Amino acid sequence: MAFTLHINDKAPNFDLIATDGIRYKLNDFKSSKLLVIFFTCNHCPYVIGSDEDTRAIADKYIPNGVEFVGINSNSANTYEEDDYDHMVTRMEENDFPWVYLYDETQEVAMAYGALRTPHYYLFNEARKLIYIGRAVDNPRDTSKVQVRDLERAIDEYLAGKEISVPVTNPIGCNVKWDGKDKHWMPADACDLL
Repeated sequence: MAFTLHINDKAPNFDLIATDGIRYKLNDFKSSKLLVIFFTCNHCPYVIGSDEDTRAIADKYIPNGVEFVGINSNSANTYEEDDYDHMVTRMEENDFPWVYLYDETQEVAMAYGALRTPHYYLFNEARKLIYIGRAVDNPRDTSKVQVRDLERAIDEYLAGKEISVPVTNPIGCNVKWDGKDKHWMPADACDLL
């Protein structure tokens, strides 16, 4: 079995603390029509470069019943700025329109097969995976974006169409696994295409 979830796989459950001090489970987002779960962090230049673009996407679709959940699974032992306290500060400074969860044990990243930051997963109402990969083709410099994969997938789903490109490769830094070199990835982790 490949490391990362496949199209039509069910979203794995989680129970994680958010920057607001509340613990959230997958079921806490059951009322949303679509759920975007994305693996992110505090330090990655691809995340920082695309934060405002991700905010714009969230602001565009939240009124249509789409909910956004960011998960930081990076080891704070690799980059101290990826710890929980820095997450709280980051949310206070940026007021992002998503819940920001801390996966300190990295069990959720393993369950989803998170490869990079950022890495986006789009789930339908039944919480089956309908899109996985990148949000845009140039997350580090969104002024150069030519392809908006996540928005296309959301638009197609909301219009009752089949997702034309359900899988893309995420673009960004690899997840920082605890106790490993900062460039290490699990042996069965690979590009999605």
